[in-house]
Amino acid sequence: MEDRVQSGSDKIERRGALVLTLGAIGSAFGVAACCALPMLLATAGIGTAWLTGIAMVSLPYRNALMIISLLALLASAALLWRIERNVTRCGDGAARTPRWQRMSLLAGLLVGMGLLAAGYLYA
Repeated sequence: MEDRVQSGSDKIERRGALVLTLGAIGSAFGVAACCALPMLLATAGIGTAWLTGIAMVSLPYRNALMIISLLALLASAALLWRIERNVTRCGDGAARTPRWQRMSLLAGLLVGMGLLAAGYLYA
């Protein structure tokens, strides 16, 4: 079995995509904490009193958090697209980024987009 050596740029792309995705989810969570999350969680029967503190802190920065979340989601999506393009070009056997990492990044992007959209629509 051939040992694959990971280059520094592959690790940087993966870490960058992960950090951007987590940052986007965090800022989108702050945007959605005031209105969208309490409605969605209350519909599911989950108490939402703990969101009050987060909503009060993030409310004055709502527009900035939306911009940060959108930019981070776009940058993370671009990095994920670049990683997927490399996988397509080199084949799945030569991929340096495991499939589960790529799928979890995609899931994180979808969660971030959902939170951002809910925060924008319901506020």
